[in-house]
Amino acid sequence: MRIKIDTKERFQVITLLEANLTARMAEDLQEKLLTGLGNDKAPDGGFTHLVLSLSEVQTVEDTAASILVVIQNQFYEKGYSFVICCMQKQIENQLNKLELLELMNITPTESEAWDILQMEEVERELLKDSES
Repeated sequence: MRIKIDTKERFQVITLLEANLTARMAEDLQEKLLTGLGNDKAPDGGFTHLVLSLSEVQTVEDTAASILVVIQNQFYEKGYSFVICCMQKQIENQLNKLELLELMNITPTESEAWDILQMEEVERELLKDSES
């Protein structure tokens, strides 16, 4: 699986450079991301908040779509954000039919994904302050 990782100040953007996202590829992605989740000693320097760009992806296997939901949930359970952006319309329609679309944090553009990450970071800080 070919990916491009772009590290920003507070998050990473991973762009899948494949036309088809198979279940096996999604499993590999899940393993890679969860190994590095919050682990700055991981081979890629670790992952915290993540934007997953699907701009190059034309098809997604149903099982792969379900794995993306699991990955997102695992990020949020650990206190990190996970946003998918730049999804093709046919994939969005597929996820809607599978009743997965409403479970996913999806934005049309990478810029909007950054905005969500920043808002969620502020929200976490406010919640942490109110618990203190």
